[in-house]
Amino acid sequence: MNASPTRPADRDADVLIVGGGLVGGVLACALASAGITSAVIERDDPARHLEAAFDGRAFATAHATRRMLEALGLWRRIADEASPILDIRVSEGGSPFFLHFAHGEGGDQPFGHMVEARHMRRAIHAGMAERPTIRLLAPARLVSLARHAGGVEAELADGRRVRAALAVAADGRGSRLRGEAGIRVTGWPYGQHGIVCTVAHERPHGNVAHEHFLPSGPFAILPLTGNRCSLVWTERSDLAPHLMGLSEADFTAEVARRIGGFLGDLEVVGPRWSHPLGLQFAERAHDRRLVLVGDALHAMHPIAGQGLNMGLRDAATLAEVLVDSRRLGLDLGDGVALARYDRWRRFDNFMMLVATDGLTRVFANDIRPLKFARDLGLAAIGRVPPLKRLIMRHHMGTLGDLPRLLRGEAL
Repeated sequence: MNASPTRPADRDADVLIVGGGLVGGVLACALASAGITSAVIERDDPARHLEAAFDGRAFATAHATRRMLEALGLWRRIADEASPILDIRVSEGGSPFFLHFAHGEGGDQPFGHMVEARHMRRAIHAGMAERPTIRLLAPARLVSLARHAGGVEAELADGRRVRAALAVAADGRGSRLRGEAGIRVTGWPYGQHGIVCTVAHERPHGNVAHEHFLPSGPFAILPLTGNRCSLVWTERSDLAPHLMGLSEADFTAEVARRIGGFLGDLEVVGPRWSHPLGLQFAERAHDRRLVLVGDALHAMHPIAGQGLNMGLRDAATLAEVLVDSRRLGLDLGDGVALARYDRWRRFDNFMMLVATDGLTRVFANDIRPLKFARDLGLAAIGRVPPLKRLIMRHHMGTLGDLPRLLRGEAL
């Protein structure tokens, strides 16, 4: 039996997580499930998430992500507010061809679930609060992070200092820690903005997710609880400000024109959001006693709805690597362990970035020969069951070398 070594007396936690959002929070809960302590620095007040009203935003969680959240005891806090995605329908412009994925073709499980952002945040913050091995420092601002041979030390704006064996950068796309470590990023903008909002509608959605490809980008209609859908609308960056500035009535009319009449009368509920879209990936996932997860490591186009899922795959993989190291009595900040995490995630992340970038480029134009080829491709995939099942497994997040949590197993 491998006994867990005692944490050195001069350390406040085993792992320091900078960023207590969805990925950082789930990582902390995963580590806690195996007895690894963490200190989480979060700039926002947790009370904001607990008291937050509906803000129009939602996340797509793949089937494998649900298994992970179930294994960590977090899904029970979300389940009643999650809307299953039973079918997926992919179409393009005015083409008569479309591709339909029915969950019954690949098993009896949904492809995933749509969950409002506020419910996801509440569940994760509640999960952190009930775990005594997690020390949540919030609201708090990081002033500096020193990394040395024996560990890391963070200084906060209020004068507190936190020492740990390893620092995790879960601080988003513009990661300060990544920049201070000199880890370069590669990326490019798409000249597109993502407009996100929620609509209430007259007719039931049937738990079908629609991905409609238009020349300006994909227009996704994703089922929420009740007669509501979350919209992820990709538009040219030069047109997005105009659309965001429309009156409620005019904006609703533009939404209705793109959706069509199959959902009946529509009403936009809650705020609308807009942000520029681009691809970004870090040249490596670790440095001395520092490791990157989530948007600090990669950022992709929402065309496949996999951004959060890929971040949580990072968290599941890193948690497994660190737990295995602890059981072997190894230093959690050891470069060999961090290199294992880097290798494990590199191929999966790279392939997803390539796939989303390729889809964006192929569909974001109206060139006639390419449009014809796309139509043929949609028709052909539906006639090749093995290929169709492969794509369905991709949507469910069950492809590849999965860490234990994504298989629904405990660490």
